[in-house]
Amino acid sequence: MKALLFALCLLPLLRLAWAAWHDDFGANPVEFVQRWTGIWTFNLLLLTLCISPLRAFTGRPWLIRLRRMLGLFCFFYASLHFLSYIGFDHSFEVDAIARDILKRPFVSAGFAAFVLLLPLAATSSNRAIRWLGGRRWQDLHRAIYPIALLACVHYFWLVKATALLWPLAYSLAVTALLGWRMQAWKRKAQVAAPTPGTRVQPVHFHQQRPKSGSATD
Repeated sequence: MKALLFALCLLPLLRLAWAAWHDDFGANPVEFVQRWTGIWTFNLLLLTLCISPLRAFTGRPWLIRLRRMLGLFCFFYASLHFLSYIGFDHSFEVDAIARDILKRPFVSAGFAAFVLLLPLAATSSNRAIRWLGGRRWQDLHRAIYPIALLACVHYFWLVKATALLWPLAYSLAVTALLGWRMQAWKRKAQVAAPTPGTRVQPVHFHQQRPKSGSATD
């Protein structure tokens, strides 16, 4: 299953390679590359967020093993998206990149999302989980939620007012996935909390073993 998923995640990259080989980027090659890598970053981000609900609905725990690969491919395409931006738009000039990040809000949101992705990708290994500890690792990787929100903001600000359908669709998907998690956390908190009006009964231990034929038999 992992091998199949790995091959599927490479298909957007192969599409880029095919377009480069056949000069099939359309009228604006830079826009094509940036849009393609950005869309697939968002697609893989949504797929990563889908794993926990799918596991809960289907009862298949092995699905969780696919989440790391999806997350790493999300970072991979985000890196291509970022490199295409700093390379094509600014020729890797740091001053121009910094001014653009500060000047344009949609660039600021996208850059913030990419920066937050960096520690998640860097700590995706089993060794990093052992080093951080399960709780701290989990807290760190909850940054995926603000990253998803920043991606929505980036997409909304990027497109024209006449082309808001796709940003709206992606934002609704993010809202649904985050809403499911909030409901799950709420249910878990209700289960963990004691029911009002109930009293925990202390457990009494007999100093001696009860004799057979007592009232408890």
